[in-house]
Parts: sequence; structure tokens; C-alpha cells
Amino acid sequence: MAFEGFPVAALDFYDDLEVDNTKSFWEANKHIYKESVHAPMKALTDELAEEFGAAKIFRPYRDVRFSKDKVPYKTHQGAFVAVAPQTGYYVEVSPRGIRTGGGCYWFEPPRLAAFRDAIVHDHYGAELEKRLAVAEKKGYEVTGDRLKTAPRGIPKDHPKIELLRHKSIHLGRTIGFEPIIHTPDLVGEVKKDWRAIRPLVEWIAEHAVA
Repeated sequence: MAFEGFPVAALDFYDDLEVDNTKSFWEANKHIYKESVHAPMKALTDELAEEFGAAKIFRPYRDVRFSKDKVPYKTHQGAFVAVAPQTGYYVEVSPRGIRTGGGCYWFEPPRLAAFRDAIVHDHYGAELEKRLAVAEKKGYEVTGDRLKTAPRGIPKDHPKIELLRHKSIHLGRTIGFEPIIHTPDLVGEVKKDWRAIRPLVEWIAEHAVA
């Protein structure tokens, strides 16, 4: 099926789910999720697959086994294209509209060590700073989990301390409720974002290797 855009019903579904996150609501509206959320997301990622690879569309159910928050359903639908461990491209529909992103959402300890070694390397670290600066100038935001202080063995006044504090790192942009999200042109918009994020993803895949 060709991607025609996310219908307004997709955003309305998640608006309502945030208010009534119950099994009874889900069962009564599951057909809306399938038709207005899951099917368009699959169509979107299928059209992106030729350039970026096949995507995993995440399950709508939350893992509540070890969480104090027992609400059963996610209030967003995400899809992820992996290019390295925990590293790749992301797109999401939620009550806040569409968001795109990419990077590494979690470094295993050996890869985190390699990531930090690459940051302190004269050439590799400077190249990462350059790639992030270019993306930020284009309107993408650098995010990720960060230590509040310096990593062990790193001086607090290290010139690259802001990057070294990262435990995960990604670039992203919120498209939100722009009219384009309801049209086939969203495919091109996501491609544009993922292409802008690709330099970070490729840097991580090359240098954050255990």
C-alpha cells in the first residue's frame, strides 16, 4: 500500500488514549489503531526502506513488569531502522504530531568506552563536533542521556566534556502538526531529516565499536 499520510484519526486516537489508557478503550478502538496508525506507519517505512533499510515497528504495549507506572499502552507509535547496535533512524507519531530522529539510544559499556575514546581523539572528535554543528545549523537538536558530572578518569575541564558526558546521543526534529504529515510528501520530509542525521549515525557506526 502506498503511503498517503497519517490521517487526523491517528492523532485523535493518541489524544484519547492519553486520557483513557485502558484495555476497554483499546479494544473498542483497536481498529482505528490498525487502520490509522499501524498501516500508515508500515507504508511510510516501506517507502523509506529502499534507501535506509527495513524498519522495526514497535509494539504498542508497554513492558510494565518492572515499572511502577502500569498503564498498558504506549501513547506513541515509533519505528526504527537499525544500522549498528542500538544505532539508527527513528520516526514517531504521537499526540504531538510527527518527530524524526537518529543516533544511538544506548551504548553498551564497551561501546561507550569506544565512543569516548573516539571523542578525545584529535581527528575523530573534531569530526563529530563538526557534524553535530552542521546538523544544529539546519535545525536539528542534539539530545541524549548525560552524566551530571565528568566520566570517571576524565577531567571536568576537558575541552570536549559536554560530548563526553553523553551516555546516548541523537539528533532530532519535531515536524509536529504541519499539514505535510497528512500527505504523501511526508516521505520526502523524513528522507530529508534522515539524510541530515546520517553523518552522526555513520560516525557512531564507524567509531563506537567494541
